[in-house]
Amino acid sequence: MTTRREWLLASGAFAAALTMGPRSSFAQATRTVKVGVGLKSLNSSVINLLIGEALGYNAEEGFKVQGLALGGNANVQVATDKGDVDVGIGVPSYALPILARNEWGNAQWFYQYTYPYKWDIAVKPGSTAKAYTDLKGKNIGVSDFGGTEYPVTRNVLKSLGVDPDKDVKWTAVGAGVPAGVALQRGAIDALAYYDTGFGIIDGAGIPLDLLPRPSNLPMIGGQFLMGLRQRIQAERDLFIGFGRSTAKASRFILENPAAGAKAFLKLYPETAPRGSSEEQAVKSVLEAISRRIKLYEPPYAGAKMGSIRVDEFVTEAKMNDWAIADFSKVYTNDLIDKINDFDVEKIRAQARSFTG
Repeated sequence: MTTRREWLLASGAFAAALTMGPRSSFAQATRTVKVGVGLKSLNSSVINLLIGEALGYNAEEGFKVQGLALGGNANVQVATDKGDVDVGIGVPSYALPILARNEWGNAQWFYQYTYPYKWDIAVKPGSTAKAYTDLKGKNIGVSDFGGTEYPVTRNVLKSLGVDPDKDVKWTAVGAGVPAGVALQRGAIDALAYYDTGFGIIDGAGIPLDLLPRPSNLPMIGGQFLMGLRQRIQAERDLFIGFGRSTAKASRFILENPAAGAKAFLKLYPETAPRGSSEEQAVKSVLEAISRRIKLYEPPYAGAKMGSIRVDEFVTEAKMNDWAIADFSKVYTNDLIDKINDFDVEKIRAQARSFTG
Protein backbone atom coordinates (compact mmCIF):
# COMPACT_ATOMS: atom_id res chain seq x y z
CA MET A 1 0.00 0.00 0.00
CA THR A 2 1.28 3.44 -0.82
CA THR A 3 2.19 5.44 2.28
CA ARG A 4 1.02 9.01 2.80
CA ARG A 5 4.64 10.15 2.59
CA GLU A 6 5.04 8.50 -0.82
CA TRP A 7 1.75 10.05 -1.94
CA LEU A 8 2.85 13.55 -0.88
CA LEU A 9 6.30 13.16 -2.43
CA ALA A 10 4.80 11.96 -5.69
CA SER A 11 2.33 14.84 -5.77
CA GLY A 12 5.10 17.39 -5.29
CA ALA A 13 7.36 15.74 -7.87
CA PHE A 14 4.54 15.62 -10.38
CA ALA A 15 3.71 19.30 -9.93
CA ALA A 16 7.35 20.27 -10.40
CA ALA A 17 7.77 18.05 -13.45
CA LEU A 18 4.83 19.66 -15.21
CA THR A 19 6.86 22.83 -15.59
CA MET A 20 9.30 21.04 -17.92
CA GLY A 21 8.78 19.94 -21.49
CA PRO A 22 10.49 19.20 -24.78
CA ARG A 23 10.91 21.57 -27.66
CA SER A 24 8.96 19.77 -30.35
CA SER A 25 8.08 20.55 -33.93
CA PHE A 26 5.03 18.30 -33.46
CA ALA A 27 3.53 20.34 -30.61
CA GLN A 28 0.29 20.69 -32.59
CA ALA A 29 -0.55 16.97 -32.22
CA THR A 30 -3.93 16.28 -30.64
CA ARG A 31 -3.62 14.92 -27.09
CA THR A 32 -0.72 14.89 -24.66
CA VAL A 33 0.53 11.66 -23.11
CA LYS A 34 2.27 12.30 -19.79
CA VAL A 35 5.12 9.85 -19.24
CA GLY A 36 6.56 9.59 -15.73
CA VAL A 37 10.13 8.35 -15.18
CA GLY A 38 11.99 7.74 -11.92
CA LEU A 39 14.75 10.24 -12.57
CA LYS A 40 15.57 13.57 -10.93
CA SER A 41 15.88 15.11 -14.40
CA LEU A 42 15.26 13.81 -17.89
CA ASN A 43 18.31 12.37 -19.59
CA SER A 44 19.24 10.11 -22.46
CA SER A 45 18.70 6.89 -20.46
CA VAL A 46 15.05 7.14 -21.59
CA ILE A 47 15.86 8.30 -25.12
CA ASN A 48 13.76 5.61 -26.81
CA LEU A 49 10.67 6.77 -24.92
CA LEU A 50 11.04 10.37 -26.02
CA ILE A 51 12.45 10.80 -29.52
CA GLY A 52 9.29 9.58 -31.21
CA GLU A 53 8.26 13.20 -30.72
CA ALA A 54 11.07 14.49 -32.96
CA LEU A 55 10.78 11.70 -35.51
CA GLY A 56 7.04 12.03 -36.09
CA TYR A 57 6.10 8.65 -34.63
CA ASN A 58 3.92 10.19 -31.93
CA ALA A 59 2.13 12.44 -34.38
CA GLU A 60 1.37 9.41 -36.56
CA GLU A 61 -0.39 7.87 -33.57
CA GLY A 62 -2.29 11.09 -32.78
CA PHE A 63 -0.57 12.31 -29.64
CA LYS A 64 2.42 14.22 -28.31
CA VAL A 65 4.52 13.20 -25.30
CA GLN A 66 5.47 15.13 -22.20
CA GLY A 67 8.28 13.46 -20.28
CA LEU A 68 8.10 14.05 -16.51
CA ALA A 69 11.04 13.36 -14.19
CA LEU A 70 9.40 12.40 -10.89
CA GLY A 71 12.51 11.72 -8.84
CA GLY A 72 12.10 8.05 -7.96
CA ASN A 73 10.39 4.77 -8.75
CA ALA A 74 7.95 5.08 -5.83
CA ASN A 75 6.80 8.47 -7.12
CA VAL A 76 6.17 7.04 -10.57
CA GLN A 77 4.15 4.16 -9.16
CA VAL A 78 2.00 6.53 -7.12
CA ALA A 79 1.50 8.92 -10.04
CA THR A 80 0.44 6.02 -12.29
CA ASP A 81 -1.96 4.61 -9.72
CA LYS A 82 -3.50 8.07 -9.21
CA GLY A 83 -3.80 8.66 -12.95
CA ASP A 84 -1.54 11.73 -12.82
CA VAL A 85 0.57 10.21 -15.60
CA ASP A 86 -0.73 8.17 -18.52
CA VAL A 87 2.37 5.97 -18.79
CA GLY A 88 4.89 5.26 -16.06
CA ILE A 89 8.10 3.27 -15.77
CA GLY A 90 7.67 0.16 -13.65
CA VAL A 91 10.50 -1.76 -11.97
CA PRO A 92 10.16 -5.21 -10.36
CA SER A 93 12.34 -4.39 -7.33
CA TYR A 94 9.67 -1.90 -6.22
CA ALA A 95 6.57 -3.64 -7.56
CA LEU A 96 7.05 -7.28 -6.58
CA PRO A 97 7.17 -6.69 -2.81
CA ILE A 98 3.83 -4.89 -3.13
CA LEU A 99 2.42 -7.83 -5.07
CA ALA A 100 3.74 -10.24 -2.43
CA ARG A 101 1.77 -8.32 0.23
CA ASN A 102 -1.40 -8.57 -1.91
CA GLU A 103 -1.48 -4.77 -2.08
CA TRP A 104 -0.99 -4.33 -5.82
CA GLY A 105 -3.26 -1.70 -7.33
CA ASN A 106 -4.51 -1.34 -10.89
CA ALA A 107 -1.31 -0.59 -12.78
CA GLN A 108 -0.22 -3.04 -15.48
CA TRP A 109 3.04 -3.41 -17.41
CA PHE A 110 2.46 -3.70 -21.14
CA TYR A 111 5.91 -3.30 -22.77
CA GLN A 112 9.45 -4.10 -21.62
CA TYR A 113 11.56 -1.25 -22.92
CA THR A 114 14.89 -2.31 -21.37
CA TYR A 115 15.88 -5.93 -20.81
CA PRO A 116 18.28 -7.36 -18.23
CA TYR A 117 21.09 -7.07 -17.45
CA LYS A 118 22.23 -3.42 -17.13
CA TRP A 119 24.24 -3.14 -13.90
CA ASP A 120 27.92 -3.45 -13.06
CA ILE A 121 30.32 -2.79 -10.21
CA ALA A 122 33.33 -0.56 -10.85
CA VAL A 123 36.53 -0.03 -8.85
CA LYS A 124 39.47 2.35 -9.18
CA PRO A 125 42.24 1.16 -11.49
CA GLY A 126 44.73 -0.77 -9.38
CA SER A 127 42.17 -1.87 -6.80
CA THR A 128 42.85 -5.14 -4.99
CA ALA A 129 39.24 -6.15 -5.66
CA LYS A 130 39.19 -8.25 -8.83
CA ALA A 131 35.84 -10.02 -8.42
CA TYR A 132 32.48 -9.47 -6.77
CA THR A 133 33.45 -11.85 -3.98
CA ASP A 134 36.42 -9.59 -3.14
CA LEU A 135 34.00 -6.89 -1.98
CA LYS A 136 33.53 -8.35 1.50
CA GLY A 137 34.35 -5.63 3.99
CA LYS A 138 34.18 -2.91 1.33
CA ASN A 139 32.13 0.27 1.07
CA ILE A 140 29.98 0.10 -2.06
CA GLY A 141 28.48 3.29 -3.45
CA VAL A 142 25.11 3.58 -5.19
CA SER A 143 23.55 6.65 -6.72
CA ASP A 144 20.56 6.50 -4.41
CA PHE A 145 18.94 3.86 -2.23
CA GLY A 146 15.81 4.26 -4.33
CA GLY A 147 17.76 3.46 -7.50
CA THR A 148 17.52 0.08 -9.19
CA GLU A 149 21.22 -0.69 -8.77
CA TYR A 150 20.83 -1.06 -4.99
CA PRO A 151 18.33 -3.95 -4.77
CA VAL A 152 19.66 -5.69 -7.87
CA THR A 153 23.30 -5.63 -6.73
CA ARG A 154 22.25 -6.84 -3.29
CA ASN A 155 20.56 -9.82 -4.93
CA VAL A 156 23.61 -10.65 -7.03
CA LEU A 157 25.97 -10.47 -4.06
CA LYS A 158 23.62 -12.66 -2.04
CA SER A 159 23.62 -15.24 -4.83
CA LEU A 160 27.44 -15.33 -4.55
CA GLY A 161 27.46 -15.90 -0.80
CA VAL A 162 28.14 -12.28 0.15
CA ASP A 163 25.68 -11.06 2.79
CA PRO A 164 24.54 -7.63 1.54
CA ASP A 165 23.65 -6.54 5.08
CA LYS A 166 26.62 -7.81 7.06
CA ASP A 167 29.54 -8.20 4.65
CA VAL A 168 29.49 -4.81 2.92
CA LYS A 169 28.65 -1.17 3.66
CA TRP A 170 26.42 0.87 1.34
CA THR A 171 26.72 4.60 0.69
CA ALA A 172 24.53 6.86 -1.47
CA VAL A 173 26.88 9.11 -3.47
CA GLY A 174 24.63 10.81 -6.02
CA ALA A 175 24.10 10.27 -9.71
CA GLY A 176 26.38 10.75 -12.72
CA VAL A 177 29.74 12.46 -12.38
CA PRO A 178 29.54 12.90 -8.57
CA ALA A 179 29.32 9.11 -8.24
CA GLY A 180 32.47 8.74 -10.31
CA VAL A 181 34.25 11.43 -8.29
CA ALA A 182 33.36 9.62 -5.04
CA LEU A 183 35.08 6.50 -6.38
CA GLN A 184 38.03 8.44 -7.75
CA ARG A 185 38.65 10.19 -4.41
CA GLY A 186 38.33 7.03 -2.34
CA ALA A 187 35.12 7.95 -0.54
CA ILE A 188 33.90 4.49 -1.58
CA ASP A 189 35.75 1.31 -2.53
CA ALA A 190 33.43 0.32 -5.38
CA LEU A 191 30.51 1.77 -7.30
CA ALA A 192 27.41 -0.21 -8.24
CA TYR A 193 25.63 1.57 -11.07
CA TYR A 194 23.75 1.03 -14.31
CA ASP A 195 24.87 1.27 -17.93
CA THR A 196 23.96 4.86 -18.82
CA GLY A 197 25.32 6.10 -15.49
CA PHE A 198 28.70 4.57 -16.22
CA GLY A 199 28.50 6.09 -19.69
CA ILE A 200 28.24 9.57 -18.15
CA ILE A 201 31.24 8.87 -15.92
CA ASP A 202 33.24 7.57 -18.89
CA GLY A 203 32.37 10.75 -20.79
CA ALA A 204 33.77 12.86 -17.93
CA GLY A 205 37.13 11.11 -18.31
CA ILE A 206 37.09 9.47 -14.87
CA PRO A 207 39.02 6.17 -15.05
CA LEU A 208 37.43 3.05 -13.61
CA ASP A 209 37.58 -0.69 -14.06
CA LEU A 210 34.46 -2.82 -14.24
CA LEU A 211 34.71 -6.03 -12.27
CA PRO A 212 34.01 -9.08 -14.43
CA ARG A 213 30.38 -10.09 -14.19
CA PRO A 214 29.79 -13.42 -12.48
CA SER A 215 28.71 -16.27 -14.67
CA ASN A 216 25.02 -17.11 -14.76
CA LEU A 217 23.83 -13.66 -13.77
CA PRO A 218 20.12 -13.74 -12.90
CA MET A 219 17.96 -12.29 -15.66
CA ILE A 220 16.25 -9.76 -13.44
CA GLY A 221 15.66 -6.04 -13.34
CA GLY A 222 14.03 -5.17 -16.65
CA GLN A 223 12.13 -1.90 -16.94
CA PHE A 224 8.57 -1.65 -18.18
CA LEU A 225 5.97 0.74 -19.52
CA MET A 226 2.84 0.66 -17.41
CA GLY A 227 -0.60 2.21 -17.32
CA LEU A 228 -3.84 1.69 -15.45
CA ARG A 229 -5.41 -1.62 -16.43
CA GLN A 230 -8.83 -0.13 -17.03
CA ARG A 231 -7.38 2.61 -19.21
CA ILE A 232 -5.37 0.13 -21.24
CA GLN A 233 -8.60 -1.74 -21.90
CA ALA A 234 -10.65 1.38 -22.66
CA GLU A 235 -7.97 3.23 -24.67
CA ARG A 236 -6.18 0.27 -26.19
CA ASP A 237 -5.10 2.12 -29.35
CA LEU A 238 -3.41 4.88 -27.33
CA PHE A 239 -1.22 2.45 -25.40
CA ILE A 240 -0.47 0.43 -28.54
CA GLY A 241 0.49 3.70 -30.19
CA PHE A 242 2.88 4.68 -27.42
CA GLY A 243 4.42 1.23 -27.39
CA ARG A 244 4.76 1.31 -31.18
CA SER A 245 6.45 4.72 -31.06
CA THR A 246 8.89 3.35 -28.47
CA ALA A 247 9.60 0.25 -30.59
CA LYS A 248 10.16 2.38 -33.69
CA ALA A 249 12.47 4.72 -31.79
CA SER A 250 14.40 1.73 -30.44
CA ARG A 251 14.87 0.34 -33.97
CA PHE A 252 15.91 3.81 -35.17
CA ILE A 253 18.56 4.17 -32.46
CA LEU A 254 19.90 0.67 -33.01
CA GLU A 255 20.36 1.44 -36.70
CA ASN A 256 21.96 4.88 -36.25
CA PRO A 257 22.79 5.84 -32.64
CA ALA A 258 24.20 9.24 -33.66
CA ALA A 259 20.94 10.12 -35.41
CA GLY A 260 19.04 9.13 -32.28
CA ALA A 261 21.30 11.38 -30.22
CA LYS A 262 20.63 14.31 -32.56
CA ALA A 263 16.88 13.76 -32.32
CA PHE A 264 17.08 13.70 -28.53
CA LEU A 265 19.13 16.90 -28.37
CA LYS A 266 16.65 18.58 -30.71
CA LEU A 267 13.98 17.96 -28.08
CA TYR A 268 16.11 18.52 -24.98
CA PRO A 269 19.02 20.83 -25.85
CA GLU A 270 19.45 21.71 -22.18
CA THR A 271 20.80 18.19 -21.52
CA ALA A 272 23.95 18.91 -23.56
CA PRO A 273 27.11 19.72 -21.59
CA ARG A 274 27.38 23.47 -21.08
CA GLY A 275 29.37 25.17 -23.80
CA SER A 276 29.63 22.04 -25.95
CA SER A 277 29.49 22.02 -29.72
CA GLU A 278 26.88 19.91 -31.51
CA GLU A 279 29.50 17.26 -32.17
CA GLN A 280 30.52 17.20 -28.50
CA ALA A 281 26.89 17.08 -27.37
CA VAL A 282 26.13 14.12 -29.65
CA LYS A 283 29.25 12.37 -28.38
CA SER A 284 28.12 12.84 -24.77
CA VAL A 285 24.76 11.20 -25.53
CA LEU A 286 26.43 8.32 -27.37
CA GLU A 287 28.79 7.70 -24.46
CA ALA A 288 25.81 7.54 -22.11
CA ILE A 289 23.62 5.21 -24.19
CA SER A 290 26.19 2.92 -25.80
CA ARG A 291 25.60 0.13 -23.29
CA ARG A 292 21.84 0.67 -22.92
CA ILE A 293 20.83 0.39 -26.57
CA LYS A 294 22.03 -3.22 -26.64
CA LEU A 295 19.24 -4.00 -24.18
CA TYR A 296 16.34 -2.75 -26.32
CA GLU A 297 15.90 -6.15 -27.96
CA PRO A 298 14.86 -9.20 -25.95
CA PRO A 299 17.67 -11.68 -25.20
CA TYR A 300 15.29 -14.57 -25.86
CA ALA A 301 15.19 -16.38 -29.19
CA GLY A 302 12.13 -15.52 -31.25
CA ALA A 303 10.74 -12.98 -28.78
CA LYS A 304 9.17 -9.78 -30.13
CA MET A 305 10.47 -6.40 -29.06
CA GLY A 306 8.78 -5.30 -25.86
CA SER A 307 7.43 -8.74 -24.94
CA ILE A 308 7.49 -9.62 -21.25
CA ARG A 309 8.82 -12.89 -19.82
CA VAL A 310 7.38 -13.93 -16.48
CA ASP A 311 10.48 -16.03 -15.69
CA GLU A 312 12.28 -12.80 -14.79
CA PHE A 313 9.75 -12.07 -12.05
CA VAL A 314 9.80 -15.65 -10.77
CA THR A 315 13.60 -15.52 -10.45
CA GLU A 316 13.63 -12.19 -8.61
CA ALA A 317 10.86 -13.29 -6.23
CA LYS A 318 12.73 -16.49 -5.34
CA MET A 319 15.95 -14.57 -4.70
CA ASN A 320 14.15 -12.35 -2.18
CA ASP A 321 11.85 -14.98 -0.64
CA TRP A 322 8.76 -13.14 -1.85
CA ALA A 323 5.86 -15.57 -1.87
CA ILE A 324 4.03 -14.80 -5.12
CA ALA A 325 1.88 -17.47 -6.72
CA ASP A 326 0.39 -15.37 -9.52
CA PHE A 327 2.15 -12.59 -11.47
CA SER A 328 -0.66 -12.01 -13.95
CA LYS A 329 -1.90 -8.89 -12.16
CA VAL A 330 1.20 -6.88 -13.02
CA TYR A 331 1.71 -7.52 -16.73
CA THR A 332 0.17 -8.28 -20.10
CA ASN A 333 1.56 -9.22 -23.50
CA ASP A 334 -1.76 -8.59 -25.22
CA LEU A 335 -0.58 -5.43 -27.01
CA ILE A 336 2.77 -6.71 -28.27
CA ASP A 337 1.66 -8.03 -31.68
CA LYS A 338 -0.02 -4.73 -32.56
CA ILE A 339 2.88 -2.70 -31.20
CA ASN A 340 5.27 -4.52 -33.54
CA ASP A 341 3.00 -4.09 -36.55
CA PHE A 342 5.14 -1.66 -38.54
CA ASP A 343 7.71 -1.69 -41.34
CA VAL A 344 11.06 -2.18 -39.59
CA GLU A 345 13.06 -1.65 -42.78
CA LYS A 346 11.36 1.69 -43.34
CA ILE A 347 12.47 2.83 -39.87
CA ARG A 348 16.01 1.64 -40.49
CA ALA A 349 16.13 3.51 -43.79
CA GLN A 350 14.87 6.66 -42.08
CA ALA A 351 17.63 6.34 -39.50
CA ARG A 352 20.33 5.92 -42.13
CA SER A 353 19.18 9.03 -44.02
CA PHE A 354 18.49 11.21 -40.96
CA THR A 355 20.29 14.57 -40.99
CA GLY A 356 18.75 16.21 -37.92
